[in-house]
Amino acid sequence: MAHFLWAIINTMRVPRRLMELVDPIVTGLGYECVGIEYIPKHENALLRVYIDKETGILVNDCSKVSHQLSGALDVEDLIPGQYQLEVSSPGLDRPLFKLEHFERFKKNTVTIQLIEKFDQRTNFRGELIGVNGNYVVIEEAGDKIEIPFSLIKKARLVPDEKQQRMIGLRNGK
Repeated sequence: MAHFLWAIINTMRVPRRLMELVDPIVTGLGYECVGIEYIPKHENALLRVYIDKETGILVNDCSKVSHQLSGALDVEDLIPGQYQLEVSSPGLDRPLFKLEHFERFKKNTVTIQLIEKFDQRTNFRGELIGVNGNYVVIEEAGDKIEIPFSLIKKARLVPDEKQQRMIGLRNGK
């Protein structure tokens, strides 16, 4: 069950049954289910599923996963009302959902938003040192900070300067 212990990302916890449905479909198609964002809205909820694989993700991969998930979600009817399904690669500013992600991406710069104040703050940015138990450890301005994983609302990698330039070139900047 530890596989389903994802951080709170972009507002709401993902309902357990939704995670239990999505993850096996994604992995069964040969992809890693990086994480899920579920944002319930009054009229049109958003379900965003991040997928990855060693060779990277193409539009066809997202389409393939979206098609399979749509069918299963329609049958199971887990999301009340209308919803929008997005399947995406994690991108260069990859969201970090699981403790293992924080360990895997050590030495990268991260931004972290918390659901409540910790050390008088809700936002952090620093070099990811790794994980210590249920704490994410970053170095910020020479200080090591251990942030409780349970308080993390949203965490993302910060692309380095070279990656940011490449993104700018692709976007016509």
